[in-house]
Amino acid sequence: MDYTADAFLVYLKVQRHASEHTIKNYAVDLKQFCEFLQARHPECLIEKGTGLKNIDPNILRAFLGELFKNLGATSVARKLSTLRSFFDYGLKKKWVENNPAKQVKSPKVPKRVPRFLTVDEVFSLLAAPKGESVLELRDKAILELFYASGLRLSELVFLKIDRADLDGGMVRVLGKGKKERLVPMGKKAVASLRIYLDKRRRLLDGKADSEYLFLNKLGGRISARAVERLIDKYLKRTGIQKKVTPHVLRHTFATHLLNSGADMRGIQELLGHASLSTTQRYTHVALDKLMEIYDKTHPKA
Repeated sequence: MDYTADAFLVYLKVQRHASEHTIKNYAVDLKQFCEFLQARHPECLIEKGTGLKNIDPNILRAFLGELFKNLGATSVARKLSTLRSFFDYGLKKKWVENNPAKQVKSPKVPKRVPRFLTVDEVFSLLAAPKGESVLELRDKAILELFYASGLRLSELVFLKIDRADLDGGMVRVLGKGKKERLVPMGKKAVASLRIYLDKRRRLLDGKADSEYLFLNKLGGRISARAVERLIDKYLKRTGIQKKVTPHVLRHTFATHLLNSGADMRGIQELLGHASLSTTQRYTHVALDKLMEIYDKTHPKA
């Protein structure tokens, strides 16, 4: 199965533009499944994917049962999702004739309300990069763009310089499934990008220009991990006692739009969600905010 897993991971990186974090998680999940098969069903590990046809829903249920000994429902559900994606890819490659993972019921997981920053907190974070170095100017542009456009981490690090229309204030994003969408950037993000782009050539240090918008100090494309680290760095400067990831900034973008009265369908388009149900998670946050306002302001509350 190593061959099929490796091919799938390459597909995720090259064709789906999955983030490094996602690819790492998928690799761990597939390794666990491969080890389970090696111990219980070695006939499923025949070279070049032909053994995958021996995998049925009962084998997958047994694997999930093993996982439940050490993991919670959320983690097990995610690993099942990995296998569903893997077997979908197997169908395309004709390694299997159906997707056995889709015949296995996903464990029920508690609904999680997306974490987000308050308006004051996000403004504090955006103001944290104060230096005039090209790296701090880059970092400020990254933070401003995250909050202004709600990009996924993978979308930001793979964003090409010709996709940002500063005059029009729009960015053309290549999202999941290679689907393109146009997202407004906002005046603050555009201003920060202009300042960064004016100094960006310093990062190239005589090298040929890169097609990517955000560069590392060596002139190459910035990595997802580097973006996560820079968020942590500026978070410490603010004193905000929250765990903030790029996805939290995406949640913040959506939540603030919803709290300001934005249409749910419009937010779905901006986020690039295929399903409205994914976007509707933010209504829980918005309702909490409405109840808070009601309790504080209504005379009979």
